Amino acid sequence: MKKNLIVLILLVCASTFSFAQANSEYSKSLKKMFEVSGTEESYKAAIKQMVGMFKTQYAEVDKATWDELEKEFLKTSLNDLVDMLIPVYMKYLTLDDIKALITFYQTPVGQKYAKNTPLIMQESMEVGQQWGMQIGQKLQEKMEKKGK
Repeated sequence: MKKNLIVLILLVCASTFSFAQANSEYSKSLKKMFEVSGTEESYKAAIKQMVGMFKTQYAEVDKATWDELEKEFLKTSLNDLVDMLIPVYMKYLTLDDIKALITFYQTPVGQKYAKNTPLIMQESMEVGQQWGMQIGQKLQEKMEKKGK
């Protein structure tokens, strides 16, 4: 009986260790994918924007303190975010998927796509708003024709 318990404990420890190693590799790969895809820069810009908003609220705080805080949050917050996002990405993408995306983003077309994604997203949102307004207008016209 003791032997079975020891074997069970060893199996649990081994599987926990291998999961931690896999999770660590996934984390490193996800960070790399964020870096090469331009996602990391978007997150950094969001952090800098938040710090900028706080600077206006706390104008009495000196520049050196703000620089130190921004540097700290750029480092720790991004690591925290990756840790928080790992379960989401693992739900939909395997480690091999992440590695394939890294490979893609390291190609010329991948780099071009990463560079232009923020602009594409911004313009797409504007087009989407226009499209939504057109649909809303057409629905309203159809309802008016039906006397509703």
